[in-house]
Amino acid sequence: MKTTPLTETHIALGARMVDFAGFNMPVRYTSDLDEHHCVRNKVGMFDVSHMGEFILKGDKALPFLQKIISNDVSKLERGQAQYAYLPNEHGGIVDDLLVYHLDDGHYMCVVNAGNIEKDWAWFNQHNTEQAELHNISDNTALLAIQGPKALEVLQTLTEVNLSTIPYYRFVRGKFAGVDNVIISNTGYTGAGGFEVYFHKAHAVDVWNAIIEAGKPVGLQPIGLGARDTLRLEKGFCLYGNDIDDTTSPLEAGLGWVTKFNKEFIAKDILLQQKQDGLKNKLVGFVMVDRGIPRGHYLIKDELGNEIGHVTSGTQSPTLGYGVGLGYVEIAHATIDHEIYIDIRGKLIKAKVAKLPFL
Repeated sequence: MKTTPLTETHIALGARMVDFAGFNMPVRYTSDLDEHHCVRNKVGMFDVSHMGEFILKGDKALPFLQKIISNDVSKLERGQAQYAYLPNEHGGIVDDLLVYHLDDGHYMCVVNAGNIEKDWAWFNQHNTEQAELHNISDNTALLAIQGPKALEVLQTLTEVNLSTIPYYRFVRGKFAGVDNVIISNTGYTGAGGFEVYFHKAHAVDVWNAIIEAGKPVGLQPIGLGARDTLRLEKGFCLYGNDIDDTTSPLEAGLGWVTKFNKEFIAKDILLQQKQDGLKNKLVGFVMVDRGIPRGHYLIKDELGNEIGHVTSGTQSPTLGYGVGLGYVEIAHATIDHEIYIDIRGKLIKAKVAKLPFL
């Protein structure tokens, strides 16, 4: 397994470690429930240094990104980030990612850990523009400090006024004594907070500084278990579960980051899908009757006919009942429509719900 610069730190803290996307990662330190509530109500810190970072530079960087990315990168101002995906030639999804506009002709793409090698090959394969590309994943540490008290904790470690950084914006400045740190108002929990990018050589020192600064408000290190329940309560997709190489991004609800005002890979395929009308749709649902939905469970109608499948599901720690994401036939995708989750041969009633769940 690969490691992050903080793997030994997690082990020393007594975290339960697991193989995630080929990395030795902490799944929990105390309990998933305790860590989930810590982030929702206070503040928690995630080591997400397993994520991948690619740098793109030069006059050809923007034309290249416009071709391989679904969103309109030309709309990004310096200091702004954007969510997008990489469409493949068949109209599926190579990966979903964040694009950061660092400076004129200078961008950073942040990709999923399990897709670093695949994405890097994809970038290079399609780089007919000869944009300057650098894979800095192995040298980059990334921490996500999430929760309503994140700003209060992090402000003690920097002179940058964090309250002036809007959502999906970032600044570069000195943080915890380290220069040239990217401080980004982004995250995967829906609880508010920041993500900080910096060279891996400083990882242990920055981690310890945040732990110390967070003690007065009860900051805890958080594992992958709570990360999954937190993102699911907000209806955020997880690559490999809710979207993949075979998934239509339009059926996955990613039409809002699919900009047809430019040329990009698979544009014609996706435009045709849009014109023809979608057959399926990724929906959120809540359990009406008692039961916990899990990935790959079948979704059925009241007569027991199969109409879709669950992609992600859990017992929501915040709400106290089961929630999930899944693809269903478009006729069953309206809000409050009754559906049934096949849980070990029993049809358990649920209903389609508006996202996010909270």
